[in-house]
Amino acid sequence: MKTDLFLVTPPFTQLNTPYPATAYIKGFLNTKNISSTQADLGIEVILALFSKKGLEDLFKHAETHNLQSLSPNAKRITALRQEYVKTIDNVIAFLQGKNPTLALQICQGDYLPEASRFNQLEELDWAFGTMGTQDKGKHLATLYLEDISDFIIECVDPNFGFSRYAERLGRSANSFDELYSALKHEYTYMDKLLIAILEQKLAIIQPKLFLISVPFPGNLYAAFRSAQYVKKHYPHIKTAMGGGFPNTELRSLSDKRVFEFFDFISLDDGELPVELIYNSIVSGLPFNLFKRTFLLENETVTYRNDSLRSDYKQSDVGTPDYSDLQLDQYISVIEIVNPMHRMWSDGRWNKLTMAHGCYWGKCTFCDISLDY
Repeated sequence: MKTDLFLVTPPFTQLNTPYPATAYIKGFLNTKNISSTQADLGIEVILALFSKKGLEDLFKHAETHNLQSLSPNAKRITALRQEYVKTIDNVIAFLQGKNPTLALQICQGDYLPEASRFNQLEELDWAFGTMGTQDKGKHLATLYLEDISDFIIECVDPNFGFSRYAERLGRSANSFDELYSALKHEYTYMDKLLIAILEQKLAIIQPKLFLISVPFPGNLYAAFRSAQYVKKHYPHIKTAMGGGFPNTELRSLSDKRVFEFFDFISLDDGELPVELIYNSIVSGLPFNLFKRTFLLENETVTYRNDSLRSDYKQSDVGTPDYSDLQLDQYISVIEIVNPMHRMWSDGRWNKLTMAHGCYWGKCTFCDISLDY
């Protein structure tokens, strides 16, 4: 379905729940009767990769690697490739909560192929007792996925990570050189998966504005790759970036090469900046007002904050809208048996804003320099 905006979270954030930024923006756009579609490209890439066809293609691609130089662990995984291909769809369905009875088979110890991650097994009876079959199964299935991840990092793409991709490039935000150089290279294996999914969606949605939320450094490379593809193949679509990463790392942006990929980069609260960016695209007027937005004017990076309108109050931004997101496809994993570490990766989160700052603003950890 065609919509005016396409809101995207690039790979990768969490496996178990969508990052809520696009849902918040979509909820706000609903109050303005602006049509939008959202997608979490991270979970879609993961599901394309960790599937029967995905692993078949992965192992076939890895055959180009010099087998003699592989670590013993990678050689073991290669030898067990048919077992991984045979079990992957069932394991993913189990972690999605769609096949709970598989826990019994997993816990028996002869269902999953095992590589180096299983060498680090803690005392599982201590962690899960004799009855915690579901949790124990999740933990073992997580180790199984991490074995495959180790194989990907060694043989296919060293930048891969379940909750981040090429994070190293995003952390060097003081210079765009390294990231810009990486974007000039051929597509990586993960890039090809990402672009294939993105192309399908763009062909259907045909937006006027492609809006990418970048919460963490581990999302930055994929955000630029996505915007690069849009600029090359859909030059009429405007691209914009917002989110936690630009809010903290790009406040003094000056490198105009960034605007080869993005037309707009907005800071802090996104509702009003996005509305004004959208209005500027729709109106077609030569001069428009913006709110906390970087753009390129006369070949110069310009920070525009000339709109006199105030940010929307929390009561006026609408309700987060999670439609379009594949909520039944997320996978719950247990990486560490300590229950205190499970909140990040196990189970669905429904994130809601309960407060937006306070009247006092004097706690030492509070960044009171932000203008909202």
